[in-house]
Amino acid sequence: MSEGHRITIEPTDQHVVVHIDGETVAESDRATVLNETGLPPRYYLPRDDIRVELLQPTDKATSCPFKGQASYWSVVIGDTVHDNVAWTYEDPIPRSEAIRGLVAFYNERVELTVGDTVPLV
Repeated sequence: MSEGHRITIEPTDQHVVVHIDGETVAESDRATVLNETGLPPRYYLPRDDIRVELLQPTDKATSCPFKGQASYWSVVIGDTVHDNVAWTYEDPIPRSEAIRGLVAFYNERVELTVGDTVPLV
């Protein structure tokens, strides 16, 4: 791992809600929060807590030396496609096993509410 770069992955008991265009896309009491140096906290949610019918797989893939290979989804609300707004690690590296198969959304591209807080950006 790079000097000074750190990742922590922990379950949270906070209620997490994801809205896009006023539509509830996900709601969970079983989220996992990933904190990574230089990035905002990312909340990973079980697929059972996501309206998967709104997800559309894309060809985008990225590789992270700290988490592994990510695949992406767009979210379709009505006629609007929100490209590559969600991602998952289907086969993460061993140290990031806790996020396997969970789905995260870009905080800055959705309305993300955690607990009783105002939406996070």
